[in-house]
Amino acid sequence: MSETATTATEQPYRSGFVAVVGRPNVGKSTLINALIGTQIAIASSRPETTRKAIRGILTTDHAQLVLVDTPGIHRPRTLLGQRLNDIVDESLSDVDEVAFLLPADQEIGPGDKRILSRLRSDFAVKKDDGTFTWKIPLIAIVTKIDELSREQLVAKLIEINEFADFADIVPVSALEHDNLDEVRNVLIEHTPEGPQMYPADQVSEERPEETIAELIRGAFLEQLDDELPHSLAVVVDSIEYPQDNETGETYDGKAEVHVSIYVERDSQKPIIIGRGAEHLTAVKKRLRTPVNRIVGCKARLDLHVKVAKGWQSDPKKLERLGF
Repeated sequence: MSETATTATEQPYRSGFVAVVGRPNVGKSTLINALIGTQIAIASSRPETTRKAIRGILTTDHAQLVLVDTPGIHRPRTLLGQRLNDIVDESLSDVDEVAFLLPADQEIGPGDKRILSRLRSDFAVKKDDGTFTWKIPLIAIVTKIDELSREQLVAKLIEINEFADFADIVPVSALEHDNLDEVRNVLIEHTPEGPQMYPADQVSEERPEETIAELIRGAFLEQLDDELPHSLAVVVDSIEYPQDNETGETYDGKAEVHVSIYVERDSQKPIIIGRGAEHLTAVKKRLRTPVNRIVGCKARLDLHVKVAKGWQSDPKKLERLGF
């Protein structure tokens, strides 16, 4: 039945998991944040900043999409890299559709081809004539379209159409919020019928500690840009709400958010701290409002920079840092 012929009451409810894939730095986190309307995933100009398969939850009157942000699929160089690839495996194992992000302003390259062959091995069956039948819908989302003229965009869409057998191709500029509604509608359209899985006001599966840790890491990525060691890990050790120790009753005051920031070498500590602790101060200032919102009251960030030598290749340290 066509959508126009369906009344609002008859419209089936749809729900499902959508894997958002693409090579590093194609705008996966920016798109998820724009669709949901709040910052859940780190959006940074540095590639490979996502380290967890963050689930953003998008709820409309007739659908609920759980967006799984996969860390960039890449060839691992460290144990951390291998763990990140394992996270991708887990987040792809049980999805209802795949949104494959391809940037309009870049050529389709080896990284894209590697992801496509990976998706085919998970979700497609090869036919006798060499073509593939997909078991779940594969949607191409062409990002960063604001960089191209109309003619260039048309040529790009033709090239992407020939790259793989996509169920749908949608151009979007998440930064400019151009065509976001269309992306939302197309993803919903290809989602199976199913029940609502999360409360309508829930936007993430992350615990507050994980969300705050990701925000802090993202803020340092932006603050320090090229200087920042890639080996930065952030752990929120505790969130202490103002309450009476004897009665347990809360009172007006600030929550204390205790945070450990780990680097791999002593020489990296001053980079994070900055002259006169300027970087720590800037990050606290930048995150004041989002952290207050997450903990539900005014909060104070207590940041401590620590050294965990070679943590990216140490199984015990990786475990302790949440990987």
